[in-house]
Amino acid sequence: MDFETVKENAENFEAAVYNRFELGIKCGKGATLLDFSGKEYIDFSSGIGVNIFGIADEGWIAAVTAQLKLIQHTCNLYYNEPASALVKLLCEKSGFKRAFLCNSGAEANECAIKVARKYWHDRHGEGKAEIITLKDSFHGRTVTTLSATGQGGMHKHFMPFTEGFLYAAPNDIDDLKSKISAATAAVMIEAVQGEGGVNALDKNYVQKIAELCGERDILLICDEIQCGNGRTGRLFGYMNFEVKPDIVTTAKGLGGGLPIGAALFNEKTEKVLGKGDHGSTFGGNPIAAAGAVEILSRLNDELLSEVIKKSDYMVSKLKKLDEIASVHGMGLMLGASLKTKKARDVAAECITEGLVVLTAKEKLRFLPPLNISYEEIDLGLEILSKVLSKQQ
Repeated sequence: MDFETVKENAENFEAAVYNRFELGIKCGKGATLLDFSGKEYIDFSSGIGVNIFGIADEGWIAAVTAQLKLIQHTCNLYYNEPASALVKLLCEKSGFKRAFLCNSGAEANECAIKVARKYWHDRHGEGKAEIITLKDSFHGRTVTTLSATGQGGMHKHFMPFTEGFLYAAPNDIDDLKSKISAATAAVMIEAVQGEGGVNALDKNYVQKIAELCGERDILLICDEIQCGNGRTGRLFGYMNFEVKPDIVTTAKGLGGGLPIGAALFNEKTEKVLGKGDHGSTFGGNPIAAAGAVEILSRLNDELLSEVIKKSDYMVSKLKKLDEIASVHGMGLMLGASLKTKKARDVAAECITEGLVVLTAKEKLRFLPPLNISYEEIDLGLEILSKVLSKQQ
């Protein structure tokens, strides 16, 4: 199909839930995308942090293709090798005790919420089920994870929402303390709020949360859906703050392009779920798990160190652009506030010039593949500079 046919089919038959840009992506390699006319684009989006090693990565393709030739799916009444290897690798690299595999970040967060509430139900019965999240957080689009999301503008249309969530101001420990009560089961945070504006939490604030949770025996949940899997220069974003959560959720980059999610449990939470308490038809799918094993096995110290170097390089160059007011984020999860232009307009113009960038609220958002080259970074920033220099 040509682009017009692809667009027409989507416009006529797909649920109209996406505010799309005028771009159809046909193929690519690494951090370079191609549209249906063959035009090239530098990719500063990686599918919203999913294609962690870019498009058509050879190692990932080989792992997935090899598994395709064996078995594409088996139910969880039986064992399969890739899922077994993946949960072991996740636990060994993170230091957690057990993992639950599912299909998305929202599902992983649903699991974390269920575990937090069952943890306290098993000990105290009803009454200790409230979870504090942060304003501007984003935890998913199911009714419950949307309820957990600390963005009032999203709490409409789908009433009644799941009860039991309170929202504290980011980086304000006193406000968080004011929300804690005898009913508090957990505090749920993102090291870097992606959809909320690429806002990195303050290290001292996160450490105070961890200390507070420890003192009051409250579970700490870290949502690493977007900021995990090497994105911040550590395996998980919370590791930059030198804390240890009770539950960690991850997805997006873990699969390298296939749907996958996981919830990790420490010593306190590893035995909360028993047989029949939770499950997933496609969780631990052999193909998705095989791809995730390939991705996770390559997130070593050398690569993570290079993520930090590339981050410093991008930040220094972004700060030199006159239109950029400030740069936020961590690692290769960066956001830029603009002085006069609208982020959506800039992102659309960047596509015209051959660069794919994202937005988050009023900011530009950059999530390039972790293995993007310095040459590709330069090319992308040259395009961005050109766009930002244009007169409105």
